[in-house]
Amino acid sequence: MYKIIIRPILFLFDPEKVHYFTFSFIRFLSKIPFITSIFRSLYLVNDKKLERKLFGITFKNPVGLAAGFDKNAVLYNELANFGFGFIEIGTVTPKGQVGNPKKRLFRLKKDEGIINRMGFNNDGIEAAINNLKKNKGKVIIGGNLGKNTTTKIENYTKDYCEVFTALHSYVDYFVLNVSCPNVGSHAKLNDKDYLIELISAVQKLNNKEEKQKPILLKIAPDLNNLQLDEIIELVAETKIDGVIASNTSTNRDNLKTSKERLQEIGNGGVSGQPIKKQSTKVIKYLADNSNKSFPIIGVGGIHSAEDALEKLNAGADLVQIYTGFIYEGPSLVKKINKAILHRLSK
Repeated sequence: MYKIIIRPILFLFDPEKVHYFTFSFIRFLSKIPFITSIFRSLYLVNDKKLERKLFGITFKNPVGLAAGFDKNAVLYNELANFGFGFIEIGTVTPKGQVGNPKKRLFRLKKDEGIINRMGFNNDGIEAAINNLKKNKGKVIIGGNLGKNTTTKIENYTKDYCEVFTALHSYVDYFVLNVSCPNVGSHAKLNDKDYLIELISAVQKLNNKEEKQKPILLKIAPDLNNLQLDEIIELVAETKIDGVIASNTSTNRDNLKTSKERLQEIGNGGVSGQPIKKQSTKVIKYLADNSNKSFPIIGVGGIHSAEDALEKLNAGADLVQIYTGFIYEGPSLVKKINKAILHRLSK
């Protein structure tokens, strides 16, 4: 029903406006008696065999919602009813910011992808905390951290540390988002020496807390093998808890969308099916060349159960969806979990 009726209607309108309309509609529906129970009966797959234990956390199932969908933690309780094993909120920055000028979100229908240059638009720490206080404990929550666009280069680490400290009591794990192509000083955020400085600073704060929370690093799909070797070395050196592979890509090669349309859209990160192979390649390289010495969350181009299994077979421990959720609808989560159970039964 989603792909035949709902998606064609939604795709008639501006993607960003549709995003906020969908949020409002889901919240409205969830307030109607019995609707939440219906959602849960339709989409939840409860089976102990789906549980995954990573960095001290027990995930009910290995399928999560990637950061960027619920930036301000306003809908995670309702989204949990679609069967997710974990939901990553953010990217959260210290101060609220409007992000890049609109239009900044574009569908690539022929490619089943999206280009975005949102620019970390979010309402800031305080808004996220106020919303996270409403957590009903249905799902594991990750906090994706970033810096403000106007922050001076010498204060980048301070921004990450500020959000980390503020959110520590409210999320289950953290992600250092250093690979988004839509923020300034992208090169510095990917410099190995700077990453060691950033990770060490956040870990120092973590060690002061009564309960330490896992910290992961989100990397780009466009890294070459030498850069991936540096990531493996970085994980070994800093003992960071894991890696999310991968963020959006700046690569526009082999897209079905016309060059004229791409020029009209302008810059931004590509997500969805166009980055599926590359993100899987990155996962496999990290897993194989590190002897699977650290956990990997696989994300990028998961539009089917087969796509998810491909990521898991490549070396991912968990997977996340975003663009696939938009193109395929909420039933995708259940399909992936059912496929995992079917594989386990064999």
